[in-house]
Amino acid sequence: MIYLTGSSGFVGTSLLKMFKNEVVCVSSRGNESKIDGAEVLIHLAGKAHDLKNTSSSQEYYEVNTELTKKVYDAFLASEAKVFIILSSVKAAADHVEGELTEQHHPNPLTHYGNSKLLAEQYIFSKEIPDGKRVYILRPCMIHGPGNKGNLNLLYKLVSKNIPWPLGAFENKRSFCSVDNLMFIFKELIEREDIPSGIYNVADDEALSTNELIGLIAQSQNRSPKLWNISKKCIQGIASIGDKLHLPLNTERLHKLTSSYVVSNAKIKAAIGKPLPVSSRAGLLTTFKSCNN
Repeated sequence: MIYLTGSSGFVGTSLLKMFKNEVVCVSSRGNESKIDGAEVLIHLAGKAHDLKNTSSSQEYYEVNTELTKKVYDAFLASEAKVFIILSSVKAAADHVEGELTEQHHPNPLTHYGNSKLLAEQYIFSKEIPDGKRVYILRPCMIHGPGNKGNLNLLYKLVSKNIPWPLGAFENKRSFCSVDNLMFIFKELIEREDIPSGIYNVADDEALSTNELIGLIAQSQNRSPKLWNISKKCIQGIASIGDKLHLPLNTERLHKLTSSYVVSNAKIKAAIGKPLPVSSRAGLLTTFKSCNN
């Protein structure tokens, strides 16, 4: 039997569909000790990264750190054999030079990332009892049909048939198909030969924003519109935006054009199988679902 916290979120509902009658949804508020009979405990409940910065810093630590401590202590005291927690690549780094691996020394710059890191450190500060397995998964941006995230915002922008003015910028970003994530959950639960540890989770190929726009256009059976305006010109407009508080400023330009590449080599080596969904096929499925 699988006990699950955070069942109402996007990943939680996907797990419920996959395992159906095998899952018991557990309230993550006040019932952390009531997991008798569980073979597997999956902890998804958490405070998501608030990109609008309206959340207090304390909320992140109360939910992502302190709640995780209670849930993990309950796992250690139970007869459950497997513990899986969904952390985030932001527990390791907010900005990446090159490719992010599990060997990167964690240096989160936000309360969200730091609260996730503190939870990870608590988990591995305790010795894992014999017969138990503990997995910390650090996914990058998760996508799939029905997920309302940053990719949907890009989709809506491109859907207005407005040319993308940042075509001159080349970047690479990693994404994580929910189907690949479900595949990894299934492998971790059903197999006993995968070592406990921290694992990055990402699709195989990192894509540029220009490539994403091409896939969005493909999902709508039309050609993408990209403007290759001079980088210096765009950067100048962004600088003006800093002073006049325009929608495009230096910070937003960096977010739109920076790279964030995540290595999935460790989890793939541990599983010994290819991921079932390619980066492009998974994203195309996600974008096609937005048409409905």
